[in-house]
Amino acid sequence: MRQWVVGFVAWMLCASACVAADLTPTETRWLQGAWPVIAFAREAKLPLDIVVQPQPSPGAAPLALAFIDGRCKLVLSMRGNAEAEATLERIERDLLGATLEMMAAHELGHCQRYLEGAWYRFPAGFAIRAPAALAAPSQEAYLNMQATRREEAYADLVGLAWVRQRHAQKYERLHAWLLKERAEDLIPGSHHDTLAWLRLVGHADALTHASIFSAAAARWTDGLAAD
Repeated sequence: MRQWVVGFVAWMLCASACVAADLTPTETRWLQGAWPVIAFAREAKLPLDIVVQPQPSPGAAPLALAFIDGRCKLVLSMRGNAEAEATLERIERDLLGATLEMMAAHELGHCQRYLEGAWYRFPAGFAIRAPAALAAPSQEAYLNMQATRREEAYADLVGLAWVRQRHAQKYERLHAWLLKERAEDLIPGSHHDTLAWLRLVGHADALTHASIFSAAAARWTDGLAAD
């Protein structure tokens, strides 16, 4: 699979030329929106690269996170992918920048979990079992689905913690937008069912820790206990 990897320094040095020569307007808009989060990651010395997929990627998440050789990859899959533009169109104009930051911070939450070596792991004192009625392969699939769900919940909380710090006046509207997105065509208990956690943070004062990751972690364990 061909891809372009853009490191922080190279991106900073050739930003305008690279955007004009290589990136589509949709890719440019997403990157502009995500840039405050990318800059934050650089300042925090997190090993984050930007990956732009040049081939058509219909059906892929427009923005995603991969972890390869100890580095996080913020992956844009937007060419031939109608969802990339459709997502932008679902966001109110005055919320667009803050929403794209929230989505990028969500991916940074995944990055942090990988870097901590905690991906798919429970915090101490928590565990889960698959329903005994399921056959062995289905039990494994169930446990993997629930692990993904937990990671999505943590990342959602990191995104909202970012909003609380950077866009507090828009917190309730962005929380409502995320709640609506997660409730759309919801299958309870599925990979992106993070509602149990989102309901804990309806107000910005639920995420008050100075670190977006620590703020998320506190509410994440509360959600695990309540779920």
